[in-house]
Amino acid sequence: MILRIDPRAAEPLYEQVVFAVKNAVAKGTAKAGDRLPSVRELARDLAINPNTVVRAYELLEREGVIVRRQGAGCFLTGHHSHLSTHERRKQLHDLLARAVTEAFHLGFQAADIEKVMAACLEEVSFPERKEHS
Repeated sequence: MILRIDPRAAEPLYEQVVFAVKNAVAKGTAKAGDRLPSVRELARDLAINPNTVVRAYELLEREGVIVRRQGAGCFLTGHHSHLSTHERRKQLHDLLARAVTEAFHLGFQAADIEKVMAACLEEVSFPERKEHS
């Protein structure tokens, strides 16, 4: 799994690592059971502080995205959020509302936003798409 971050971005580095791991799973380039690089390996590869990787891995573990196995490393679980459907829908609404608001302020129309959203959905490897293939 190749992860990329942007040290110049406003988003904290640990959040970029978390998103990169989640993105790899969503796009199907990483799957349940895959081993993540060790903290030292990833810190070296990304040229960041190992504590940043530890923070990212701790967040991924709290969210149930990864599991740590003593002496073996961190592995992707393949599990989704443990939150209730209501809470997940609320978070989804909040995320999309923020994205739409930002797109509006960038000067995009609804049709433009819908096209980009459709393209983003196509990039994700949803389980129901795999079943119909």
